[in-house]
Amino acid sequence: MRIVTWNINGYRAILKKGFTEWLQDAQPDILCLQEIKSTPEQLTDEQKTHSGYEIIWNPAQKLGYSGVATFYKTSLHDYQIGMGIDRFDFEGRVIQTRHDGFRLFNVYFPNGQRGQDRVDYKLEFYRDLLSIVDDLRSKGEEVIVTGDFNTAHKEIDLANPKENQKTSGFLPEERVWVDEYLKHGMVDIFRIKYPDKVQYTWWTYITNARARNVGWRIDYYLITPGLVERIEDVIIHDEAMGSDHCPVELILSE
Repeated sequence: MRIVTWNINGYRAILKKGFTEWLQDAQPDILCLQEIKSTPEQLTDEQKTHSGYEIIWNPAQKLGYSGVATFYKTSLHDYQIGMGIDRFDFEGRVIQTRHDGFRLFNVYFPNGQRGQDRVDYKLEFYRDLLSIVDDLRSKGEEVIVTGDFNTAHKEIDLANPKENQKTSGFLPEERVWVDEYLKHGMVDIFRIKYPDKVQYTWWTYITNARARNVGWRIDYYLITPGLVERIEDVIIHDEAMGSDHCPVELILSE
């Protein structure tokens, strides 16, 4: 099974940048998109139809903002929109889907760069989502949390760590929440597979950052330990264009 996560920075925008052709070529079993910035009602039937895929949409109530979508062509037992917490769910940040052997969270974590209130909101989101994951694990479920975490965990995960010590996305209080997920038993499977690999998933549009590879790794797969042996690879497709993020692929054995 192949799962891909990708913050596309606007679904309608990426449709104009070869997304349909990319999807036809890549053919993941599950595709988790973040920051879709559109609602199904704003799309034509052609725009929201992709051969072989069913799509679950969770747009934000605010038009042109946030939102996630999950494309799937594998068996799906059930799904849930959001976390069940109104102050997060109106921003369209989570889709849960349950598959054979695991529950998948497609998540667009809040960005804290608009001020301290948004940093606080982001940290509360991390906390409440972890509580949900812990509860599912206590019931025996295996879990995959993927998406745009909006946080680089360690210095290896961004090009200029010293210059960004006070920048949201690399603040100590944000990074400690990634630590907390790991302390609770979740596994950053890319970093387990590639402990010393320097590779990024996001580059700012300014300062020609992508061409110079001045980036951040902020798109993750955190998985429960029971799934580790099933993971064949994690691939950052930094050659794929169309967004300021790139797709990240998780390959699981059946």
